[in-house]
Amino acid sequence: MFTKLPRWVEIGGFWLALMAGAINAIGLLGFEHQGVSHLTGTSTLLGASLIQFNLSASTHLFLIIVSFMFGAALSGAIIDGAVLRLGRRYSVALLLEAALLFGALFLLSYGSNTGHFLASAACGLQNGMVSTYSGAVIRTTHVSGLFTDLGTMLGARLRGHPIDRRKALLFLLLILGFILGGSVGAYSYQHLQFMALALPAGAAIALAIIYWIYQHRSKVHEW
Repeated sequence: MFTKLPRWVEIGGFWLALMAGAINAIGLLGFEHQGVSHLTGTSTLLGASLIQFNLSASTHLFLIIVSFMFGAALSGAIIDGAVLRLGRRYSVALLLEAALLFGALFLLSYGSNTGHFLASAACGLQNGMVSTYSGAVIRTTHVSGLFTDLGTMLGARLRGHPIDRRKALLFLLLILGFILGGSVGAYSYQHLQFMALALPAGAAIALAIIYWIYQHRSKVHEW
């Protein structure tokens, strides 16, 4: 049950989902309609390109997947734990995510597709940051699982089981954050092109600072 869910989890989750939604919208508009915050569409495109014997596209899509996994590996190395817990080195991971996004911004602005890989790595890193809390799977870079969980919760309610309202609220906040982030990303890309990546990168830095301050005020040190 999420009855003891600390408020910082909901606020941080919403902020992270907002960032991911913005990155994915920029990816869809600027990376040849290819999302980077999750790998479902990318894996499908890879399968299709293999059938078409398109070596260039297949290699690019494969490297997007590898980059996402590399980002998740960085998260595992930095945070050293899949369970969400105050005191882990989330600030370091967020600053690294910002650095990857700024790197992607620079490369893409100069026409280098290598920036796609850095953006994908940034999303993999973020997705690996927050995996579970109180036994529930939490994702901030895609929403399919969140809609599935909400659906199963409603189904269980029809059978007479109570709904964990705090868990449902968290999932709704993550979905709202992702959708709102998509709007922000789409609007900013129309006016700034790939410079729009500076917005989620700056948001990552801001969240890292806020987390660091909150953690030290709570007298919990990173480990």
